Amino acid sequence: MADADDIAQETLVQAYLAIDRYTDNGKFKSWLFKIAHNRFLNHIAAQKSQTSIDEASGTMAAESADSGFTHQQLYMALSTLPPKERSAITLYYLSGYSVKDIAAITESSEDAVKKQMSRGREKLKSLIKL
Repeated sequence: MADADDIAQETLVQAYLAIDRYTDNGKFKSWLFKIAHNRFLNHIAAQKSQTSIDEASGTMAAESADSGFTHQQLYMALSTLPPKERSAITLYYLSGYSVKDIAAITESSEDAVKKQMSRGREKLKSLIKL
């Protein structure tokens, strides 16, 4: 949770410092999410550690006060996806962005976003046993 707060603060500071470079060509929200996405990728690269589903499960169980959390397995599985796949999945399904918007935010092509989402969904299916 502290990492998310740090990334959010860094995003707002970076956006504030770069506001003079913002052009009204696109949505402000997409521009801000692009900054947040880049901060997130930088944070992940700095950690250079991929956790397995078992490690994530142990961490989540230790930190979670509510062991009956309905979507805990989904969040644990999401945490094991590579950053680009996780970003595409969360921006599309949890934040409601279109593939076109995600491509703009992540500076990828629409085809790349579709492939990331497809790979991410397949990995999630194999990780989550319903």
